Amino acid sequence: MKILYAVQATGNGHISRAIEIIPHLQQYGQVDVFVSGTQAHLNLPFEIKEKKNGVSFCAGKKGGIDWFNTVRKIKPLRFFRDVWQCKLHQYNLIINDFEPVTAWACKWKGTPCFAMSHQAAFMSAKCPRPTKIDQGSEWLMRNYAPAKHHIGFHFQSYDSFIYQPVIRSEIRNATVSNNGHIAVYLPAYHESILIQHFHKLWQVQWLVFTKNVTATYTIGNVTVQPIANTQWVDAVASSEGVLMGAGFEGPAEALYLGKKLMVIPMDKQYEQLCNATALQQLGVRASKKIGKQFTQKLHEWICEDKPVRINYIDNTLEILSQVVKGGV
Repeated sequence: MKILYAVQATGNGHISRAIEIIPHLQQYGQVDVFVSGTQAHLNLPFEIKEKKNGVSFCAGKKGGIDWFNTVRKIKPLRFFRDVWQCKLHQYNLIINDFEPVTAWACKWKGTPCFAMSHQAAFMSAKCPRPTKIDQGSEWLMRNYAPAKHHIGFHFQSYDSFIYQPVIRSEIRNATVSNNGHIAVYLPAYHESILIQHFHKLWQVQWLVFTKNVTATYTIGNVTVQPIANTQWVDAVASSEGVLMGAGFEGPAEALYLGKKLMVIPMDKQYEQLCNATALQQLGVRASKKIGKQFTQKLHEWICEDKPVRINYIDNTLEILSQVVKGGV
């Protein structure tokens, strides 16, 4: 069997899930990896068959999307050319993790495609949404990477085709402890914005991970360091709590480790607003933005909130078996 695994590299979550799934798929045959997008900071430890520009958003430094760089990096003619030139006939199975080039190539050529992603879960109306539904964003999630078959991942199994998160082995095998610090990953905020709030809570040690630095430095009770997978896993596993964006895989890992969690969705990023709503229903604190009251919110979170722990089972093999057999 020849399998194509197409993955979106907008965020680290897609890549970390691919790292877990691809070795299992290789048990069924040859797996070619197709990647598009430019924003992930994790590297795939597999040979990449093709890498394309795709269509992805760029995080800003004040809590939202950097629309200037997002638009600047979108190359419509290149995208349509990549879709048109995408060769699919050689594959027995195509699995797509929210990757638009191969998804649209499958749609235009009438080739079956299995969407296997967090975003696929939003095909169900049962998934939590914020009070204000953004119909434009709903349409975009349905049509960004269209597919005939859907397997979704979410914090809970909200529907029959929605499964629990794929927790990577590094997290499952991590030694959990509590050294009292808070691990922070908020790529939509510049660290200077964060530091001014963290300094006010001087009794707490903060470990901030960011793409903006190449060397670690410490100012008072705040240590800022480059994004590095091993160091991040260690920081989270040994933390008192985790402060991060309202993505999917990152919060799911914190829940699995039983860490106190607070999330801040990117401004006007609808998927993260949906995730924040789902997490709030589970008892996780969410803040809409970093404003004047943020320091007080942090203090309340640290002093009052309790960790939420969810022991996500590993059902990756079961899911892939059904996909390969065409049973999903």
